Amino acid sequence: MSDDAAFDSERWRAELEEKRAEKEEFFADHPQSPVPPEDRDGFEGLEFFEPDPQYRVRATVSLADDPAADPVYMETTTGGEVRYLRTVTLAFDLERDDPDLADGTFELSGYEQEGSAAGTLFVPFRDKTTGQQTYEGGRYMELSADDDLTGGDEIVLDFNLAYTPFCAFSEAFECPLPPAENWLEVAIPAGEQFE
Repeated sequence: MSDDAAFDSERWRAELEEKRAEKEEFFADHPQSPVPPEDRDGFEGLEFFEPDPQYRVRATVSLADDPAADPVYMETTTGGEVRYLRTVTLAFDLERDDPDLADGTFELSGYEQEGSAAGTLFVPFRDKTTGQQTYEGGRYMELSADDDLTGGDEIVLDFNLAYTPFCAFSEAFECPLPPAENWLEVAIPAGEQFE
């Protein structure tokens, strides 16, 4: 979790740009890149929305009473299915400078896969940019809490870190598709683009 009073936008921007450059280098050169080897010479880099601190929001955490009692089965890009546990709901406000973009309070669910590292939340989502400026299968965020979360806690949700799943670059990967409860009826022009 982060303290907004100590938020340094210049440092945040520099760290974000550094992460983006590292990721592009990984995609271009690393043997485990999702870009197929035959396509790497033509890889021109990833596309991103401009860093925007309006899309770094604080979300209020609500914990699920018994995640195992109501598992979520996410369809995958290859027609399969993956079982996740909905462990939290994250409620957040968007207040933006652009009058053409809707503001309001929204919710996303955070999931854990059984057997995954505790404290890491998987947040797949779709929004009004999906299939237009971003990948048609949705985007992902992964959140880590410094401490065990309790109801009413706040956690930083930074959509500037939203990324395109590997299956967008190669059919060799199978990716979960965001469930309907994580379809936002609003545009989130932040993070990775994909056209």
